[in-house]
Amino acid sequence: MTAPCPKTAMVFAAGLGTRMRPITDTLPKPLVRVGGRALIDHCLDRLAENGVEQAIVNVHWRADQIEAHLAGRKTPRIVISDERERLLDQGGGIKRALPALGKDPFLLCNTDAFWIEGPRSNIARLAAAFDPDTMDVALLVAAAAGAVGVDWPGDFTMTRDGRLEGRVARHVAPFVYTGVGIIKPELFESEAADVFRLAPFFHAAAAKGRLFGVRLDGLWLHVGRPETIAEAERAIERSIL
Repeated sequence: MTAPCPKTAMVFAAGLGTRMRPITDTLPKPLVRVGGRALIDHCLDRLAENGVEQAIVNVHWRADQIEAHLAGRKTPRIVISDERERLLDQGGGIKRALPALGKDPFLLCNTDAFWIEGPRSNIARLAAAFDPDTMDVALLVAAAAGAVGVDWPGDFTMTRDGRLEGRVARHVAPFVYTGVGIIKPELFESEAADVFRLAPFFHAAAAKGRLFGVRLDGLWLHVGRPETIAEAERAIERSIL
């Protein structure tokens, strides 16, 4: 059976944003503005539109600026997960936040990308496709060829039934991970380390045939470097003409 849209999300805002320097020397990457909105607001707006009630936002680099920016936010309700003392990477950030994330599958949302919607909410489509009986993780993926700011050889291939498989070394994969997904919290409960990556959990789920993808309907924009800000803004302008 399919599950309703999760009410809680983990929003990753703790990274150093090294590829966005020199902008991120003084400004945390989630606060970089694209199309008149901070990157983190693009993410939080999508969550709010889909009825997400609570967003756990981890902070590290320039954390005070992010907290101040989010202080006036009404929806979703913001809970700060403080990583000022030690950057935990995405997997470790989830483990730290597990008490607030709860026992149900939750949304993931990176803050270095966003998308222009197609005719239907992509988060709603992802939630409708997520089946906890057969899936540990479901990821929103985009076609690499049509996306903005993709400067790597892709992340996944996808079978006809929606299963994702990781890119083979020295090959190009047609789909990229958009930074948005739904994942089960129990995957992290037995992890002993405090600092660890998230990607190995995707690959472990794929090895069990329990990693699925939903193809994004719309235009995905990855803002990884200073020069991609203008590229993304041009794409936004074209979309509203």
